[in-house]
Amino acid sequence: MHIRTAAAATAGSLVLLALLAPTAQADTHKGDLAFTSVSFSKTTVNVGVSEVQKLTASATLKDNSGIRTVMGFKLVSPDNRIQYAKSSTCTRPTSTTMKCTWSYGLDPHTDDYFDLRNSSAGTWHLDMEAGAYDGDFYTLDSSVTMKVKRFAKLATTQATPEPVAKGKTLTVTGALTRADWNTNTYVGFAGQKVALQFKKSGSSTYTTVKTVTTDSTGKLKTTTTANAAGTWRWHFAGTGTTSSATAAGDGVALK
Repeated sequence: MHIRTAAAATAGSLVLLALLAPTAQADTHKGDLAFTSVSFSKTTVNVGVSEVQKLTASATLKDNSGIRTVMGFKLVSPDNRIQYAKSSTCTRPTSTTMKCTWSYGLDPHTDDYFDLRNSSAGTWHLDMEAGAYDGDFYTLDSSVTMKVKRFAKLATTQATPEPVAKGKTLTVTGALTRADWNTNTYVGFAGQKVALQFKKSGSSTYTTVKTVTTDSTGKLKTTTTANAAGTWRWHFAGTGTTSSATAAGDGVALK
């Protein structure tokens, strides 16, 4: 059961809730009240260690008797950390519909409970309720989701020696880090598969040459054969809780 204090959205006014942390449930509804559309400005938000990342959620609701109230409008993380709307607007295009937009800020700082922690990364859901004048209602608990991920970075690729003789060995290094929301620092991401890619001079396309796993501190090191001049780079595809990342490349000429 959700524990809530009152909040209401009416024509020209919108009052925000203060809510206790809920657990996700299935959507419930009665009558013909429905969310005809719900969307996010970003379906995935990658958050680093300093800047607040902003996004909006928009919804259109409809009921034949008209929408009386909208309550809740919060984002809930996998660890039940709540993000309340920073601002909100609602309009009534017709007597039976309401359109609302809510703005959120995802903060990686560790100043208070609402700021992100590492356990917050993953799939978030939008939580709100709506009521109609005829008593119909709709509780949106778990069906509308988005991803919030820890931002990842790859250090600039280093390939040596430069230049290199054709057919000789190149040593390529790099490092993968990701945002630690518990400490507001970037830390090495261990045990991750990262693609070493090559783009031949004159081409615009990178091809994966091999996949290398980061060590216990997130560092990358491998060898490869230099068969052509071109640019080498690292690419990380990301995970369910961490963003993708692509390193700046290192151009290597043949001698």
